[in-house]
Order: sequence, then C-alpha cells, then structure tokens
Amino acid sequence: MSYDTVASFSQVTSLLMFVAMFLAVLAYALWPKNGPRFEEAQRRALDLDRRPTDDGGRQ
Repeated sequence: MSYDTVASFSQVTSLLMFVAMFLAVLAYALWPKNGPRFEEAQRRALDLDRRPTDDGGRQ
C-alpha cells in the first residue's frame, strides 16, 4: 500500500463521514417533532422584553 492509496482512501472516507453527519444534523433540525423545541429556543433567545432578575438573569 502506497502513501497515495492511503491518502485517497482517507480522503474519501472523511468526505463520506462528513456527508453522513451533515445529513444527520439536517434531518434532526428539520424533523417535525423538534419544531416546538426550536421555536421555544428562538423565543427565549430573542425575548428582549424580559427584565433581569435579582440573581443576575438566571432562571
């Protein structure tokens, strides 16, 4: 096995693993069951009307 063979195999394997992880994250983000969770996180992140509490903003 030469260096070029190992390098090519490694590059192809890494690309396939990246594509698989990307598709898994995309499926997780677009899964209908996770919609309410992301909506709640969005509302919390963008809630500008909330006043700070006495404990430094921690709830």
